[in-house]
Amino acid sequence: MPNHQKHRGQQSKDKDIFNLKYQKIMSEAIDDMCFLLEKNYAENASLKLVGDHYQINERQRKAIFRCACPTSTIKKRQEKSMSLADIEQKTLAIDGYNLLIIVESMLSKGYIFQGRDSAYRDVASIHGTYKKVEETLPALELIANSLIELKVKNVIWYLDSPVSNSGRLKSMMLELAEKNYWNWEVELVNSPDKTLVALNFPVITADAWILDNVSNWFNLSDYLIKNKIKDVNLLSL
Repeated sequence: MPNHQKHRGQQSKDKDIFNLKYQKIMSEAIDDMCFLLEKNYAENASLKLVGDHYQINERQRKAIFRCACPTSTIKKRQEKSMSLADIEQKTLAIDGYNLLIIVESMLSKGYIFQGRDSAYRDVASIHGTYKKVEETLPALELIANSLIELKVKNVIWYLDSPVSNSGRLKSMMLELAEKNYWNWEVELVNSPDKTLVALNFPVITADAWILDNVSNWFNLSDYLIKNKIKDVNLLSL
């Protein structure tokens, strides 16, 4: 079937389900879920308990799930977060779809959520197939130019090989890199999560499991929101 998707991120009902009324409810729900996680309750069970209690829908639950984090874990993640000075002249590894999709969402005015661990997350989903949108090229250019400004030595992108069209995206990225003299490598791997945590390089990601298992990470989304992208549709819950 043809791809009719033009933008990443926002759905038609998002303005209603993420309005001020629901922001307050969701913030309370995140408080409760963080409490349960700190007590070692299972993530899925915690989400169901909290979601059912506050009577919120699946998309709201997804945002809560991605924002919540036990207090003890927040401290550990923040201790591993690298500063701008730390990444100068370093090789960085990028959790490819994790970064690209959130930047596409920022540019398309999709809702972006700041988690309790200070990482930023979206509620977009590619459902096993990556489809290029109008924000794809601007997102890649913004990422590349920002990393150049930050004096990063070079980057290695890791894309999920099981996701359809990953090969096409890799080819496009490498063509852009060659044309613009970006010092990029792009790798297709079966499991980027496991690959990234096994590396010695700092990682750009907001994936919770990777943040908990990697040695160091850099919050590029924070830099972009504060310095590069105006009017991000940002909710801090």
